[in-house]
Amino acid sequence: MTLQNTRIQKNIYLADDDDDDRVMFAEALFEIDSTVILTQAQDGQELMDILCKQPNPLPDIIFMDINMPKQDGLKCLEEIRNQPGNLKKLFVIILSTSSDPLVIDKAFKLGATFYAVKPSTFDELKSFIKAVLQIDWFSLEKSNLKFRII
Repeated sequence: MTLQNTRIQKNIYLADDDDDDRVMFAEALFEIDSTVILTQAQDGQELMDILCKQPNPLPDIIFMDINMPKQDGLKCLEEIRNQPGNLKKLFVIILSTSSDPLVIDKAFKLGATFYAVKPSTFDELKSFIKAVLQIDWFSLEKSNLKFRII
């Protein structure tokens, strides 16, 4: 799945069990781009339920926490990468409180596109989201590079 250069409106998914984190993410995202469509899930299982219904359009980017009930982010990431068709090609950004190198390595081995430790302030979160939305995902996909921000 790639971002469409010709499509103006972005379709973003967020999977995080923390209500406050979801609210803060949504507020930061909408301050950056009020036209974005944000779909939220409270855990990995809810995200997979949404994705398996083959939404149209598919998300341009999925932001996902690791530590969630029912299905954690790493298990969800693994499931996404094992799906047929376009689901396995989705850009998945792990956005977690964990800076453990073993966790980060595992996320990349499971197919994370990007890994970042959750910013601690609203302004830092807003800057992070803005930077992510400005990434040239076409070039990133072709180069097969992996990034992390800690």
